[in-house]
Amino acid sequence: MKICIAGQGAFGIKHIEAIQKIAGIEIVTLAGGSADSTAEVAKKFNIPHWSTKLEECLAQPGVSAAILATPTQMHARQGIQCLRAGKHVQIEIPVSDNLADAAELARVQKETGLVCMGGHTRRFNPSHQWIRKRILAGEMKILQMDVQTYFFRRTNMNALGKPRSWTDHLLWHHACHTVDLFQHQTGETAGVARAIQGPMHPDLKIAMDMSIQMKVPSGAICTLSLSFNNDGPLGTFFRYICDNGTYIARYDELIDGKNNPIDVSKVDVSMNGIELQDREFFAAINEKREPNASIQQVLPAMQTLDKLEKSLL
Repeated sequence: MKICIAGQGAFGIKHIEAIQKIAGIEIVTLAGGSADSTAEVAKKFNIPHWSTKLEECLAQPGVSAAILATPTQMHARQGIQCLRAGKHVQIEIPVSDNLADAAELARVQKETGLVCMGGHTRRFNPSHQWIRKRILAGEMKILQMDVQTYFFRRTNMNALGKPRSWTDHLLWHHACHTVDLFQHQTGETAGVARAIQGPMHPDLKIAMDMSIQMKVPSGAICTLSLSFNNDGPLGTFFRYICDNGTYIARYDELIDGKNNPIDVSKVDVSMNGIELQDREFFAAINEKREPNASIQQVLPAMQTLDKLEKSLL
């Protein structure tokens, strides 16, 4: 399968590195926002073609799919562009920064019948998969999820420490991970969803701190704290408080409530969540089926984010 990667930044590179471990997939073109950095990444990973124009990359011979790791504000428009061009598309989280664009993306996917998937990595991390398998087996149910998403981003830098051309967002990007995961793990959509935010950054014009509460009809609750003001430790920590045990997940690692490590190495074929989501994308295309984290499946998370945004104080 010949594919296009769009985005030469930190997450574009993560996808490139993950795909190198997947047989039968060839990255033949790279679309980027900066000529110099795009050329540099294409050379480093031996990608034969690059351009700053996505349409040129999608038109390369044999390209059947694209993965978008571009700025959030471009996701929905570029996703629709890919679908209209007849290409399957995976869009890094979030698929859009508003509900209307996400709904339009879902509509165009139905119209074209192509695979359109959100890059909701938490669904694929072995740690969260381990929890989900036990929920589906009836071995436990979630009573509460307590989640901390903490970064130190008082300047507009990306994960590689380079200046960003766009501004990140606590609600529409980082909260999206947890909102979707909570609803995915419980199998329900939050009936209660409310949020408060701290002061706006004078230059970035975004809230740097946020607190979110959610509750699904079965009674399970989720409390999410987010900050761009936190000077370490960094990352996202998930505490699952269940009727049969407590578990703490951090990306692909899992421990129980007594700090005992749980071996999740046999949960899937890799310990790399991004590799696993990419494998699902390609498998869904080859098998002509809906993928886990399809646009239709993640749309409820976007609806809850919209509710949260409207509740902000």
